[in-house]
Amino acid sequence: MAPPQRSRVPLEFGGPLGAAALMLLLPATLVHLLLAARSAPAHLLAPPPALPAPGALWSPWALQLCLGWLGLQVALYLLPARKVAEGLQLKDKSRLLYPINGFQALVLTALLLGLGLWAGLPLDALADMLLPLAFAATLTAFVVSILLFVKSLMAHPSALAPGGNSGNPVYDFFLGRELNPRIISFDIKYFCELRPGLLGWVLINLALLMQEAKLRGSPSLAMCLVNGFQLLYVGDALWHEEAILTTMDIMHDGFGFMLAFGNLVWVPFTYSLQAQFLLHHPQPLGLPLAAGICLLNAVGYYIFRGANSQKNTFRKNPSDPSVAGLETIPTATGQQLLVSGWWGVVRHPNYLGDIIMALAWSLPCGVTHLLPYFYLLYFIALLLHREARDELQCLQKYGLAWQEYCQRVPYRIVPYVY
Repeated sequence: MAPPQRSRVPLEFGGPLGAAALMLLLPATLVHLLLAARSAPAHLLAPPPALPAPGALWSPWALQLCLGWLGLQVALYLLPARKVAEGLQLKDKSRLLYPINGFQALVLTALLLGLGLWAGLPLDALADMLLPLAFAATLTAFVVSILLFVKSLMAHPSALAPGGNSGNPVYDFFLGRELNPRIISFDIKYFCELRPGLLGWVLINLALLMQEAKLRGSPSLAMCLVNGFQLLYVGDALWHEEAILTTMDIMHDGFGFMLAFGNLVWVPFTYSLQAQFLLHHPQPLGLPLAAGICLLNAVGYYIFRGANSQKNTFRKNPSDPSVAGLETIPTATGQQLLVSGWWGVVRHPNYLGDIIMALAWSLPCGVTHLLPYFYLLYFIALLLHREARDELQCLQKYGLAWQEYCQRVPYRIVPYVY
């Protein structure tokens, strides 16, 4: 039997050495952020005043909570969906089916949480367990990644991701060998992309708000804004769940440690950093400034949702009245590139909206500390990297049509700036 053919896609993230470094650096960065947020100086770029004892990281109870949360979200995923969507065509010409019930999972989780709080559930106690919970989630991500890597060794070559089939086990473990790992019809990557991490982010935010109310009598306006903005973002993502089927994560990337850690650990514990900071470093916020921040978030959301909705509508039905009049560029693949509307202003208008919202989430934390702006800085770096990957893939896929599009729309994210 001939050995499986290796992918010739260029290695990213510094190859095997960079992948190994990131698997150590990302958990270490997470611990640093959690410690810094609750320390008095709250320095982003300085070591925390004290490192936690080993016993402060490991907790069997935290591991049970983590696994219980995953189990709950799996159960909600398996409930009948309001819709079943087809994914894009795979190498073998087949299309996978995906349940569209993420918003349903959010509503049911909220109802169960409400019942729990009515019965006396001490949700605010999670605020004191972030370190052991993050450690338990990291351990879970490593175990899931190992199982996925072993599973991928038995997968058909057509099921492997273009970028995670280099032949180097460290690099492939990090990036993920299998494109759509499934257990029967349960799609592991699709489940992890929007369910446990995003909903966990909202849950942690709420726990921090309740802890603040317990300590100070009521939650601050800054904490309420952060919770509200980020709940809107999560709710929007789950309401438009079907749109994720056309993203780079689903279409191109395998499911390995990078996405497992990112979805299960990085999202809930670092995206909640503003709320963590506010619990330990309360910030005064007047109504005029709060109104301005709300307006900024609304502008970012308007750009983000408008651009994404326009793109998704055009992909599903180019004849839809809302997009039928937009100018396009034909490509050799038979697809059309939008060159007017939101996508005629910059090449990635949704990224611009994302960045504006990230700034709005950080501003309630004041301007005296850099730490709550970590998400903004990280997200800019993430989107710049993602944009560069997307540019390369589009050039390879669309060729001259993409070059014409870049000439017509010269700015990538920020008009007249970048």
